[in-house]
Amino acid sequence: MSAPTNTFLTTAAIGNREDLTDTIYRISPTATPFISLASKGTATNTLHEWQTQDLAAAVTNNAQAEGDDATAKTVTPTVRLNNRTQISTKTVIVSGTQQAMNPAGRKNELAYQLSLASLELRRDMESSATQLDVLATAPRQSRGLVGWVVDNVDRNGGTLASYTGNTGRTKGTAVAFTEARLKNVLQKCFTAGGDPDSILLPPTAKQTFSTFTGNSTRFDKGEDAKLYASVDVYVSDFGELKAIPSRFQDANDVFVLQADKWAISYIRPFSTVELAKTGDAEKRELIVEWTVEARAPKANGAVYDVA
Repeated sequence: MSAPTNTFLTTAAIGNREDLTDTIYRISPTATPFISLASKGTATNTLHEWQTQDLAAAVTNNAQAEGDDATAKTVTPTVRLNNRTQISTKTVIVSGTQQAMNPAGRKNELAYQLSLASLELRRDMESSATQLDVLATAPRQSRGLVGWVVDNVDRNGGTLASYTGNTGRTKGTAVAFTEARLKNVLQKCFTAGGDPDSILLPPTAKQTFSTFTGNSTRFDKGEDAKLYASVDVYVSDFGELKAIPSRFQDANDVFVLQADKWAISYIRPFSTVELAKTGDAEKRELIVEWTVEARAPKANGAVYDVA
């Protein structure tokens, strides 16, 4: 059938208002698991420093003769570690005309763009904090997880970074991520004195991790019509660890972390600076100056070179 002759149709109409919803849908991920699990610290200099302390090795035959004269133990000095603060920014410029418009989904274009920039800035920080392996000075760059987690690792060739010599790492050949490799790292962390509580995994490794069976057999309830394929908590011989998927770390790295041994230290917290007008536009810059503080590198570990 067709419309009667001379029916006025929408295809000919002029002036129908557009149908634009007042909501903006965003898919880009914003979770920053490492920054979220780390403590918040304070830096007071662009070279941020802290100290770590190792106890002397345990002595099996600490047995003294009766009446023996006392002698001082060998002193184990502290180790002084440091990292550089890194300046991270996002700049937003919105024309005066756009500010005067009535856009759908937001009331103020400048405020909306600033909110997006703040999310993007945290994503940049997460990527830097997990993937950078050396500190730098021009411009200043903070050493990230790859540069700090070098003591208790399972890898397949390549070279590790050095936080004392400030040298970067080279990757080995990627091989399968197995439960045996993870258990090897956990054993090394425990022997070194660490008590890791978190496993940070890239997406593919998280799916592999969920296939680990440990010493248990899985059972699914048929009556609820659900298949459970995810493992979010791993109970090891040395404690319970939470498995956290991470989008912004390197796809070949799995980190085994003790959360209280990490901090993101800020010399300048997140702030918005109004830039000088040079024309018919509003300018704002988001600035944060921060660094990764590895409070006890030997408490942590990693499975590197995972396929």
